[in-house]
Amino acid sequence: MKRILIVAPAWVGDMVMTQSLLIKLKQIHPNVLIDVLAPSWVMAILERMPEVHKTIAMPITHGEFKLKERYRLGKTLRAEKYDQAFVLPNSWKSALIPFFAKIPKRTGWLGEMRYGLLNDWRKLNEAQYPKMVQRFVALAYDGDESWTANDYPLPALTIKPSQTEIKVKQYHLKLDKPILSICPGAAFGPAKRWPTRYFAEVAKKKIQQGWQVWLFGSSADKIFADEIDGLTQHQCHNLAGKTTLADMVDLLSLSQVVLSNDSGPMHIAASLHKPLIALYGSSSAEFTPPLSNQVIILSVPDLSCRPCFQRECPLGHMKCLNELSPEMALAAIDKLITPPGTIAS
Repeated sequence: MKRILIVAPAWVGDMVMTQSLLIKLKQIHPNVLIDVLAPSWVMAILERMPEVHKTIAMPITHGEFKLKERYRLGKTLRAEKYDQAFVLPNSWKSALIPFFAKIPKRTGWLGEMRYGLLNDWRKLNEAQYPKMVQRFVALAYDGDESWTANDYPLPALTIKPSQTEIKVKQYHLKLDKPILSICPGAAFGPAKRWPTRYFAEVAKKKIQQGWQVWLFGSSADKIFADEIDGLTQHQCHNLAGKTTLADMVDLLSLSQVVLSNDSGPMHIAASLHKPLIALYGSSSAEFTPPLSNQVIILSVPDLSCRPCFQRECPLGHMKCLNELSPEMALAAIDKLITPPGTIAS
């Protein structure tokens, strides 16, 4: 039985996209056992991927080098007798642990000149694989093996209904009205965050239509969720900063529609295959789009300054977000939830 170690990325959205590679590996090698080395904060995502055999918590935080700790972990992993490792981050240090673990085949993109650390390295053609998910899945094939770049499986997190029932009770929620889930945060910076007043306008409209609104996010996003909740006279269920990542994933699965900035929760909602409105400001959906067939991507067309990929607007006007109106988001929601042949209200 083939045994594989995945050295996973550190970001939630990238971790979601990693599942496409895991699914592809299972398709190619049905009996393979896949273990994943990842930061502890993304374990909730991995626990909902049926392709994962075992998770290994990365004891070194993002950005740290700690050569001795990497060597010790690699030496410990020798006992697992892995046949192959896939190193998804492009950094030099991310390839050290599989090297120290003496895994015979160590696969990844060349990245930071990782000759030797990787012995099955690939040189990236960005035009051939413009999307991150394509770059992940391409590694499943041998270097001389061709495949269609758009032939990649979509992530699909698995949710247990029994767990969602527990969490609905835990957070004193009800399922008597359709749910609009709003994810107003974006860790990258303000140039990826739609104005809170716009989120509030959408929330108020849906509440008037008989919906309920759940607000999600980390403790860092709580300030934005609080603003939205205040602007709606506290008619939302404000869960930002209160849930664990695991709880957020399970509760998002109950949504009828999710409205989100380009963020980790956006990718989670896509992997749950919930109808999703994805809002793009300074970033672009060309590289890391939400991987779902039920998504509408909203951005301001024909704006010469976007995408700039900056954390803050270098021109100070934030047109890429300010010109994305609440009406555009409401129309997109109606389009997603209205059955074909009927007229949206």
